[in-house]
Amino acid sequence: MSRHLPIFRRCVEPDDSTVLVTRCVCPDRPLSGEFLLLLTYRRLVVTQETRVLHRLRLHLNANLRHLSNVTWRPDLRMSAVDVAATAVDGVRERFRMRLGQPEQVWHFDALLKHVFRERRPAGRLTAAA
Repeated sequence: MSRHLPIFRRCVEPDDSTVLVTRCVCPDRPLSGEFLLLLTYRRLVVTQETRVLHRLRLHLNANLRHLSNVTWRPDLRMSAVDVAATAVDGVRERFRMRLGQPEQVWHFDALLKHVFRERRPAGRLTAAA
C-alpha cells in the first residue's frame, strides 16, 4: 500500500477525510491486475498495479459530484461488494471488493450509504441488496 501513497497524496486534499481504502478487482477485465480503491468524502481514487511488471498507474480520480449512477451490490455468498459508477467521461467503472467475512460486507455497505446518500438526491442513487 505504501507504494500507492504518492499517487493518493497528489489526488486528495489534506483536509479530505478517508472513508475507505481497500483492494479490489475489475470484473470486466480479470487479467488487468489489482486495484486499490480510496474513497473520501469528496473523491474516489483508484490505482492499478499491473500484473506482470507491478507498475502503478492512476486508473480513476473523480470528484464524487462528477460521478453518476453510483450503485453497489452486497453479496454475502461471495463476501464481496460490487461497486459501479459512471465517470464524467461516460465510462462505466466497475469494481469488486472481496472481503473476508460477511460482517465486513455489511460494514462496507454502511460506509457507501453514508458517503453517497448524504450528498445525492434520491433519484441519482441506487443500492441493490
